[in-house]
Amino acid sequence: MPGFIIGAWHFRCMGKNCVVVSSRMTKTAMKLTPVEMDARKNLGFRSGDTVRVWSKILEKGKTRLQAFEGLVLSRKHGTTGTNAMFTIRKVSNAVGVERIFPLYSPNIDKIEIVKKSKARRSKLYYIRTKATKDIRRKIKKASFDTGEPKEKIETEA
Repeated sequence: MPGFIIGAWHFRCMGKNCVVVSSRMTKTAMKLTPVEMDARKNLGFRSGDTVRVWSKILEKGKTRLQAFEGLVLSRKHGTTGTNAMFTIRKVSNAVGVERIFPLYSPNIDKIEIVKKSKARRSKLYYIRTKATKDIRRKIKKASFDTGEPKEKIETEA
C-alpha cells in the first residue's frame, strides 16, 4: 500500500481513500472515507449470486434508500482495489435492467446476499441472450396452448 508523508503526518492511500496512519508526535488513526472497506471486502458474493443493493437516492434535499435486487453477472477489477465494480441484472416488467455499481461507493448503503449459487463462469453475459430466448419460447408456447393466432408481443431486445 503506497504511502506518503506531509509534515508530521504519515498517510496510507488506496486510490482516493487515504487514512492517517500515524503522526510523528502522537499515534493517531483517522478514517477519511464513509465506507467500511473491510466489511465490503469480506462480503464474498460471486457471479451467479442474487444480491440486493440498497443505494442512496437524493430527492428534493432528502435522502432515501432504493433497493435493486438481481443476479450478479460479473465482478471486475478484483476485491481489494478501490475501483472494484460489479454488474447486477434484473428483469422488471419483461424488460431487462442492468446496473453497474462501484463496490466501495459511498452511495451504496448496504449489500445483502439473498441467494448463493454456483456458476462455472466468472462473467455471465450469456444470460442476456438466454433470457430473451426463454421469453420468446414462453410466448410461442402460450399462443399454441390457447389456439388463438399469434399476436405481436414486444420482447426484450
